[in-house]
Amino acid sequence: MAEDKKQAYEDDAEFITLEFEDGTEVEAEIMGIFDVEGKEYIALIPDDDSDDVYLYGYKEVNDEEFELIDIEDDDEFDKVVKVFEELTAEEE
Repeated sequence: MAEDKKQAYEDDAEFITLEFEDGTEVEAEIMGIFDVEGKEYIALIPDDDSDDVYLYGYKEVNDEEFELIDIEDDDEFDKVVKVFEELTAEEE
């Protein structure tokens, strides 16, 4: 499931629209951006009444755009999930 790689910020809104290869679109709330081993990642909560959280690599293109990067390496993904879980556990 890949989405359009560039997403535009919406004037201080905390939602973005993800568009997947099959043409479906999902509104997602930006939960936060966090760092793992020197790389930035973003956590998104889809607005679909599920308990899912989407995790992607994050890269700022400029002040108004950023790029979402699929995490294809299983070891990298496991590290990102572990850090994300630690961060969210601290907030509870």
